Amino acid sequence: MSALQLSDLIRFARHNSPFYRDLYASLPPLTDRLTDLPVVDQKEFWAANTLHDNRVLTGPLSEATVYKTGGTTGSPKFSVYTRDEWRTFVTSFGQGLVDTGLRPGHRVADLFYAGELYASFLFVLDSLAHAPVDNVRLPIGGGAPLESTIPTLRDLAAQVLTGTPTTLCRLAEQVISSGARLDAVELLLFGGEALFDDQRRLLAAAFPRAEARSVGYASVDAGLLGRPVPGEDARVHRAFTPYAVVEILDDTTDEPITEPGRPGRVVVTSLFRRLMPVIRYPAGDRAEWTGTGPGHFRILGRAEEGVRVGPVSLYTQDAQDAVATADTAGRVVGVQLVVRRWEGRDGLVLRLATAPGDSAPGEAAAGRAALARAVVTELETARPLYPDSVRAGFVHPLSVEWARHRDLAVNPRSGKLVRVLDERPTA
Repeated sequence: MSALQLSDLIRFARHNSPFYRDLYASLPPLTDRLTDLPVVDQKEFWAANTLHDNRVLTGPLSEATVYKTGGTTGSPKFSVYTRDEWRTFVTSFGQGLVDTGLRPGHRVADLFYAGELYASFLFVLDSLAHAPVDNVRLPIGGGAPLESTIPTLRDLAAQVLTGTPTTLCRLAEQVISSGARLDAVELLLFGGEALFDDQRRLLAAAFPRAEARSVGYASVDAGLLGRPVPGEDARVHRAFTPYAVVEILDDTTDEPITEPGRPGRVVVTSLFRRLMPVIRYPAGDRAEWTGTGPGHFRILGRAEEGVRVGPVSLYTQDAQDAVATADTAGRVVGVQLVVRRWEGRDGLVLRLATAPGDSAPGEAAAGRAALARAVVTELETARPLYPDSVRAGFVHPLSVEWARHRDLAVNPRSGKLVRVLDERPTA
C-alpha cells in the first residue's frame, strides 16, 4: 500500500469519518496543511472510537485485524488495521531493522508478548519476516517460562533478543542467578519502554558481548513513529518517511517546534491508514530535535509518566535521576514508584531492585542503608516541595524498599514494567 498525499487523507477522513468531519467542521473545505488542523484530543478520540456505533472509522469493520491498546490513557482500547495497512506497517518497520544492526542470517528470538489481542509479538515477528535481510525467527514469546526460554536460546544459538526492557532484564537476572551462558547473544533490541542506565548494567552483566539498541519506535494506536539512527544513542530516531509525519509541539501553545534541543510533545500523522485515520494524534511521548540529521529526534520519555502524592507531583524521571546521581557503584538495576496511603496521608516508597549477588549480607545491609539515604536526599533536593509537605504533615516521609528485578510489578498483558504503582485504596 502506498502512502497517501496529506491533502487526500484529510479529504477522505472528512468525508468518511464522523469524528473527523465534526473536528474539521469549522475549517475551509480545501484545508490541506497540518498546521491548519487541530491536534486530536485523546479522550474525545477514544470516546468516539468505540466497538459499537464507532464514529472514527471511515467504513464498516468487515476486513481488518483488531488489536488491543492502552493508547496513552492507560485503559485498553481497540485499534484496527486492514491487511494492506498491516503489510505496510510491518514492511516499513522491517526496513528500519537494518539500522539496528540486524545482519543476514541472524537468529532472532521474539520475546514480546502475544495473545489477548496484543500486537507486539506478531508485529515484531512479521517485521522480521519483511526485513530486507534474511534472518532466522524464533517465536518464543515473553510469557514463556524462563526455565525453558534459556535452554531454547542456548540450543538454537540465538544471536539477537527482542523484547521489552523489563522482559530482557528478567531474563538477564535469571541468566546471572543460574550461571547460564548465552555466549552467542550479540544484540539486544528493546521496545515498548525506555531503557535506563541501571537496566543497561544488568544486561551488560548477563550478556557482556551484546549491545542494547532500540528495535524502533512505534505503537499500535499511533502506528509508525521512528526508525533507529545508526551511530546515535538508542533514543534517537527518524521518521518513517513517506509513511508518517512526526511533529514536536510546544507544551503550551501547540506551535510546531523546529529548533534542536527544545522539548515538546510528539504528534504523529499516519499517511497509510485509511480505516482508522490517525491525523495529528498525540503519541504520549516527549522529544526534541537533535539537529544531527534530517528529521532526527531524541525521545525524552512519557509525557505524563508520574504521580501525585498529596500536594506533590513527582515524575519517574525524577526518581531515575536521583538514583543515577546517588548510585555511583551501579548497584540499582530497576526503579519503581509505589504510592500508599495510611493514617490519613499519602506516602511514596521507592522500590529499588539490585542485581543477584550484590554483596555479602552484612555489607549489603550497611551499603543499602547508606544508598537509600543518598537517593532520598537527591530526590528531596530535586523536589523540595516533598520534604516541605512532610514537615507540614501532609505526606509521609520518603522511604526505600529493596527488591530483586523479578519482584517489580509488571503489566500482566504486555510484560512492561509498571513505573508507578498506586496502592492507595479507592472507594
